[in-house]
Amino acid sequence: MTTFPAFAIGLCDDAAVFPPGLAPLDAAVPAHRAHRASAYAELVGPLVLPATALDDLDPLLRDTGGAARPPLDLSITAPGGPCEAAKALAAAADLPVDLRGLEVPVPAGMEPDEFFRLLGAVDVPVYVEVPRDERRPSIIAAVAALGHRAKFRTGGVKPHLYPSPDELAAAIKAVVDAGVPFKATAGLHHPVRNTDPETGFHQHGFLNLLLAADAAAEGRPVEELAAVLADRDAPSIASRVAGLGAERTAAARARFLSFGTCSITDPLTELADLGLLTSVLQETT
Repeated sequence: MTTFPAFAIGLCDDAAVFPPGLAPLDAAVPAHRAHRASAYAELVGPLVLPATALDDLDPLLRDTGGAARPPLDLSITAPGGPCEAAKALAAAADLPVDLRGLEVPVPAGMEPDEFFRLLGAVDVPVYVEVPRDERRPSIIAAVAALGHRAKFRTGGVKPHLYPSPDELAAAIKAVVDAGVPFKATAGLHHPVRNTDPETGFHQHGFLNLLLAADAAAEGRPVEELAAVLADRDAPSIASRVAGLGAERTAAARARFLSFGTCSITDPLTELADLGLLTSVLQETT
């Protein structure tokens, strides 16, 4: 039986249908069930789907006789904002799913009072995508007051979608100081900060984020978090993660909950290459 390091448990949310993977829904659902039935299932978070996919989801969750299969663990993104989120919750209520999260961005120009009034009461974890503008402090304060979670977009298809290490460090410091756990999405294609050879984009590493969360939990200043996020020394980053110890690992993961990845197997393979995981993918072949 494989024992996984605590830092990796539930770390990888399955965002297979999003860029650059863009898996078709009818392929992403069975692939996710296979991940959740695999030897590395403990490392895999929910399948993340946009609200627009819910209309086509029901047939994929039933057998040929129409009976529901075991509930699909699911997190829904509502890019249209709180009104779309409310409609998505209603649609999900009629599906055989285990709803693990609702991810909602704050529309441009919308202030916290209006956003949370339109969102209403929600009985699943809410991840509020924090805007990269002057509203960030007030949004984080409202998220903290309501017991919700934060979501940071850390990349995309344009270079301006990648926050600098300084900007991301300030955001992580702000949510950790406010007691708000967070997830991250987009652009986290590798464990350690790197430059994509095809696009030239400077991409954040998900292990860098984990160490930044640890530094924030330890009360370190923004400048130190930024230096951690900018670090490209993969062996050093891996060694620091391995040496966190049980207490600091638990504290860091209580802050940095997960990240979205369009490939589940790629980050696990790279973690194995860094010596942080047993090569669980090879064990299943």
